[in-house]
Amino acid sequence: APGKKITARLKRTLPVRGPQAPTLSELMRWYCLNTNTHGCRRIVVSRGRLRRLLWILLTLSAVGLILWQCAELLMNYYSASVSVTVQFQKLPFPAVTICNINPYKYSAMKEYLSELDKETKKALETFYGFSEGRPKVRRSAEDWNSTGSLFFQQIPLLKVEEFSRAVIDLYSGQKRKIEGSVFHKDSSIVNSGDSNDIIGFQLCDANNSSECALYTFSSGVNAIQEWYKLHYMNIMAQIPLETKEKLSYSADDLLLTCFFDGLSCDKRHFTRFHHPLHGNCYTFNSGDSGTVLSTSTGGSEYGLQVVLYIDEEDYNPFLVTSTGAKIIVHDQNEYPFIEDIGTEIETAAATSIGMHFTRSRKLSKPYSDCTETGADIPVENLYNKSYSLQICLHSCFQKAMVDSCGCAQYAQPLPTGAEYCNYKKNPNWMYCYYKLHEKFVKEQLGCQQICKDACSFKEWALTTSIAQWPSTASEDWMLRVLSWDKGQKLNKKLNKTDLANLMVFYKDLNERFISENPANTLVILLSNFGGQLGLWMSCSVVCVIEIVEVFLIDSLSIVLRRQWQRAKKWWSGRPGAGQGRAPQPGDVEGQGHDNPACVDEDLPTFNTALRLPQASPLPRTPPPNYSTLRLESAFTEQLPDTLELRQH
Repeated sequence: APGKKITARLKRTLPVRGPQAPTLSELMRWYCLNTNTHGCRRIVVSRGRLRRLLWILLTLSAVGLILWQCAELLMNYYSASVSVTVQFQKLPFPAVTICNINPYKYSAMKEYLSELDKETKKALETFYGFSEGRPKVRRSAEDWNSTGSLFFQQIPLLKVEEFSRAVIDLYSGQKRKIEGSVFHKDSSIVNSGDSNDIIGFQLCDANNSSECALYTFSSGVNAIQEWYKLHYMNIMAQIPLETKEKLSYSADDLLLTCFFDGLSCDKRHFTRFHHPLHGNCYTFNSGDSGTVLSTSTGGSEYGLQVVLYIDEEDYNPFLVTSTGAKIIVHDQNEYPFIEDIGTEIETAAATSIGMHFTRSRKLSKPYSDCTETGADIPVENLYNKSYSLQICLHSCFQKAMVDSCGCAQYAQPLPTGAEYCNYKKNPNWMYCYYKLHEKFVKEQLGCQQICKDACSFKEWALTTSIAQWPSTASEDWMLRVLSWDKGQKLNKKLNKTDLANLMVFYKDLNERFISENPANTLVILLSNFGGQLGLWMSCSVVCVIEIVEVFLIDSLSIVLRRQWQRAKKWWSGRPGAGQGRAPQPGDVEGQGHDNPACVDEDLPTFNTALRLPQASPLPRTPPPNYSTLRLESAFTEQLPDTLELRQH
């Protein structure tokens, strides 16, 4: 059949298979002669070693510049540009949470804190000669020991001696060497340098009395207050939530007057929530009712104005050392971390807080390591509010506290199935808490590595100003009027140190929106790549495909073919490989692509076409047989039909 004849002829005349050259050097030479990149061609066709060397250096430099510029383009592809948009419009008013600095009424808490307060007063009298209504005479430790002290037995107060690890137990009066770690809780800036001023307390592992840690303070005030707070949290953890809400301030107790946007407001516009460290707090415009108030005019007259009743006389003298209130401005879906970022409001003063509203949005991966909703963070949200970095850090620490210490820290929400720490059920919780907090501060707990910033957040930049309030001229009548309004409940004359005036308002209605946008798109990236290739190598996308084909596909094919030929040669050359079989007519003597007798099913390539054997010239009509020319020897191998004509 004609098809079989053509196939047989191709097998006989085009036996070479594989890429366009038999060796890598020939492949590179063919590429340089036929590529569209001019530098590679000049390397081959240039005459003289110096000129060829110059073209090699120029070409390699161009390739290096291309790789460098392309790397820069890739890095810039994952960068973001920041744009700021300012809009003037009606703005939603934020939530404003207000707390009294004193969390619970001291008169109502005396029943629970009587023993602790009694021991604290004894400690102050013994250590510093403090007494109420008596001469300030310091008692000896032996006199105090006879009364006994459960609180100081659990956490002893110690005084540190100079240049030694010796301490004096202020409860027992004994001097001993301290073992274990020493942690100074105050800054070295405020350290007086006098060892007699250094006081602290020791916490030990209840399961191993040799495992102890000493926490020292530059001031006895800080040491006693920190010691008091530890026992205070232990007591409060055992009181039910309903009871604690009754012991704290109600909305009627805290709020005297209220105005918003020029209109009167009352306690119905406030939502109560209980904070472990600040008692009952009240949030204005919380959004729980489904309505969020807004304002269309800036200025102090159109914001929130409240007068707060602080009641300084009912403050706990050992728990808090300042007077006033704490406020925080936040979004309705955010949790108010008053203990972290709250702003303190003074008494006998009018505090004006002007706000600027900013919304920010960052790009998530691969542009930044932020999270959209926190769903990808392996930490349970204990606050039931929208995700934030602070919520993640506090939740992570609380989870570690429950896992390590077996109970939850009092200042943070309870995880499911956990309970707050107290002496009775968890005698080791204080030592465990301090060791765990030490790891958290040193970022050894892993929370800082797990938690990420939120990609979207709202921020109110606050500007605070303070003025004396009420003025001397208006103090008398204003206090009388306020006393009359509250007279039915207070049964006493108000003092200006019991009051605080607060104003929260927008300074202007300019909303700033800060957003990140990709600095480069895929189209721009490809265009920049093309520009670099064209600038340095006069190369296009087709040229890039050609480079991939030659340097990757063809080069790999040549290397694999060489290895295959070596393996075949070794196999055929091993001892006894050709024994036991007579040579056949179809057997080939040579191996490899250079043997024209190779049988191959592959189609011809460019290089094999160039290596085809030259066809023999077609036979021509012989010249006349002139005997004088003696040309017979030139036609000795003529065709048979020609020879017959000669004989005739």
